[in-house]
Amino acid sequence: MLIIISGPAGVGKGTLCQVLCRENPRLHYSVSLTTRSPRPGEQDGINYHFVNEDDFMAQRNGGQLLEWANVHGNYYGTPARLVEQLRKEGRDVILEIDTQGARQIRRNTNDGVFVFLLPPTMQDLLKRIHKRGADAPDAIKRRYANAFRELEELEKYNYLVVNEEIEAAVLNINAIITAEKCRVSRHRTLLKQLLEEGDIDDLSLHR
Repeated sequence: MLIIISGPAGVGKGTLCQVLCRENPRLHYSVSLTTRSPRPGEQDGINYHFVNEDDFMAQRNGGQLLEWANVHGNYYGTPARLVEQLRKEGRDVILEIDTQGARQIRRNTNDGVFVFLLPPTMQDLLKRIHKRGADAPDAIKRRYANAFRELEELEKYNYLVVNEEIEAAVLNINAIITAEKCRVSRHRTLLKQLLEEGDIDDLSLHR
């Protein structure tokens, strides 16, 4: 499965993805590329692959990115080859990307699971952005303004999860993953094998 997590800056997407991957051994977090500078405590290859703009553009122009976007003045993108390899191996992949990137993936795939993460209130979101202490005042204003624009994309997502308490949000997304794994459309091969096991005279019963 390909699980896409989007939501405004400061809503807790990164923390949520870390907990989900810790609790689900078969769930792999896809580390994005970015041209922004590392924040205190961030590690290259773990939080992001930090690259310069020339390297990023070379990968984008070479078709090596599953999606890419310019967010708050910096470029972000998802390496395509790793995602494809993990899915071939039967691993579930979770992407933490913005609404621009999600739009691209929605156009190019038909089996993504799109989850939008929201704060309890927009004032709560503003407090979280301030609390991070990672952004200058003008960047905080820009991120907060962008959050309202991102809400316009909400109806294009499959699920909405409110991140008031991280434990509850994780439970909700785990429930979404479980439900999605039970979709009939994800088990066509199994159904075909079961139908081929018997000598069926009336095929109309098994449409």
